[in-house]
Order: sequence, then C-alpha cells, then structure tokens
Amino acid sequence: MSISFHCESCKKKVKAPDEAGGKWGKCPYCNHRCYIPLPKSDDEPELTLAPIDETEETQVEKLMQETYNLTHKILKERETLDDGHDEDPAVQEIIEKEVIKNSILYLRQMADGELSQAEDTFDSLRRHKKTAQRILGAMGRADHPEPELADLTDGVLQGLIRDALAKLSS
Repeated sequence: MSISFHCESCKKKVKAPDEAGGKWGKCPYCNHRCYIPLPKSDDEPELTLAPIDETEETQVEKLMQETYNLTHKILKERETLDDGHDEDPAVQEIIEKEVIKNSILYLRQMADGELSQAEDTFDSLRRHKKTAQRILGAMGRADHPEPELADLTDGVLQGLIRDALAKLSS
C-alpha cells in the first residue's frame, strides 16, 4: 500500500511508499521539498472538521481594530500630556517649573532615605515624563548642581539622576 498526497507547491498528486511517511521528499514534478504524511492507521478516529464561522471572525477582527484604535488614542493622549504640544507657553513654563521643583525634591528625598515620600514625588514626575527626562538629563550634565543638592557628592548625585532617568524610561 502507498501514501497518496498532493504537493503543496504544484498541487499534483504524488505517491510514496508507506515507510516514507513522516519524512521529507522531493516532488517528482516540481522538485519542491514536501512533507510526506504518515499513513492512516485503521484504529485512528476520523477528525471532524468544522467550517470557520465568518460572523465570529468578522466580530473578532472588528474588536481587534477597536483595540488598536483605542491603544493609539491613549498613546496620543499620553504623548500630548508628556510633550505639551497643545499647551500655550505660559502653561508649559508652569509645568517646567513644577517638574524642576519635584526633580530636586525627589533627588533630595532619595539622598536622605525618605523613600516613601520620594515615590510619591516621583509619581508627579511620571505625569510629565518627557519634560522630567529633559530636566534630569540637564541636571546630570550641569557643571554645578542645584543649590539644594550641593552637599551631595558628584557620584551620588549622578547615580540618583541615572536611576531616576531609568525609572522614567521603563
């Protein structure tokens, strides 16, 4: 007895010996590498296949599109909040001053070991992530630290700034 199957490439019917089942071989017509199926055993039950429910597939596709649209909407809102594209310069200046104040406060609290208060302060920095990243980056590059942080060694201050930037990036 032999195994009959159709080549996946040229769709022509091909026959192979029973011992070739489960192996790979070349189609004699197009030389495509084909998988030779195992021969059906007598005690193997017949698989019952069902057609795809088109309405269910359409509904799933619609829900996936809706999820995609909502995700992009949320990301755009965050971007707008983070970047302040739509805000006037006066509001942006107020936000920047608040972020500077909270950045200094956060670094001071971390240096003093006030971790729970520092976490609360950090949450306010997260709301304006991009502005906070820009300000902390500038603090890290500055030749002289802010007066409130002047008593910290350069290495400690740089480490705290790096940690804050890493937390904002995650």
